[in-house]
Amino acid sequence: MKVNVLFSPVNADELYFANKTTVVIDVLRASSTIINALSNGAKEVIPVATVEFAVKVSGGMFGGQTLLGGERNTKKIEGFAIGNSPTEYSKEVVKDKFIVFFSTNGSKAIVKAKFSENLLVCSFNNLSAVAKHLIKLKNDVEILCAGTNNHFSLEDSVCAGKLIEEMNKKKKHIEVSDSSAAAFTLYERFGNDILEMLKNTEHGKKLLENGFDKDLEFCSKLNINSVLPYFDGIKLKSLDLKKPKMRS
Repeated sequence: MKVNVLFSPVNADELYFANKTTVVIDVLRASSTIINALSNGAKEVIPVATVEFAVKVSGGMFGGQTLLGGERNTKKIEGFAIGNSPTEYSKEVVKDKFIVFFSTNGSKAIVKAKFSENLLVCSFNNLSAVAKHLIKLKNDVEILCAGTNNHFSLEDSVCAGKLIEEMNKKKKHIEVSDSSAAAFTLYERFGNDILEMLKNTEHGKKLLENGFDKDLEFCSKLNINSVLPYFDGIKLKSLDLKKPKMRS
């Protein structure tokens, strides 16, 4: 079982992910938002790569049960019901809703990896549950860091390193690529205090400047959720481990 880390979606094209098992990480904030939305009863989350497509597909979907959610450059998009703060996706807001979701980095990374055989979304919030499921699958794994505007982001890479550590705890002698070894080294260096690390990243500082302190606190929490967002090529749903997964 080999684990490889891609530090940015720009490093591979869509067909690279065909038939692979992929984990998408966008710590600040899409991963935690998606996890929280599904945990609080959203029917599904439909990630899209552009704002225009989000507006287009939401118009004729599910008759009034659709919410437009997401952000552009940290701010809620004009005309959208909710932004990209995990706490906005409360049970009162999202239960039984279909969410069309765009974010500057995370939703684009998910769409980029849409041809994966298995595609999961991970953050610090559900990291242990993801690691456990990957070990059960026994497949090689591609960890795709959403990054920031197609560039490297420390927080996603540290999370990737922590995921590798969790997998290694559950299955010894996992083979790692050079990039996986680098991610693990970054976790060892910066992972002791996740919240402090987030506050000192470029994107974390930008969120703090825009008043999203609570989001950093939420995204820093380790293993508070066991939801596994699974992408079937169109939508993300919480993976029901009792049923066989079906690709659309």
